[in-house]
Amino acid sequence: MGQEELTIEVKKHLIEYLNLVDINPEDIKNDDPLFGGDLGLDSIDSLEIVVMLEREYGIKIQDPREGRKVFVDINTMVDYIGANRTAK
Repeated sequence: MGQEELTIEVKKHLIEYLNLVDINPEDIKNDDPLFGGDLGLDSIDSLEIVVMLEREYGIKIQDPREGRKVFVDINTMVDYIGANRTAK
């Protein structure tokens, strides 16, 4: 799977897991901050993203400091998934 396909897939998973009913994948800019940006995500959402990464990609994030580095924006998350995924 290429970078662009993975990016779209991650956006779709975020919409599903975070129940972002009025948002489409194309509405989420790749370099906009996930937290403190237009999406309005909070700490509960970060827990849902951790669950999403584990279920969909086999990635376990146990250290909150690691999560802060990964959850910067879509580009950062997609790069991290590409480098660390264990599930297809």
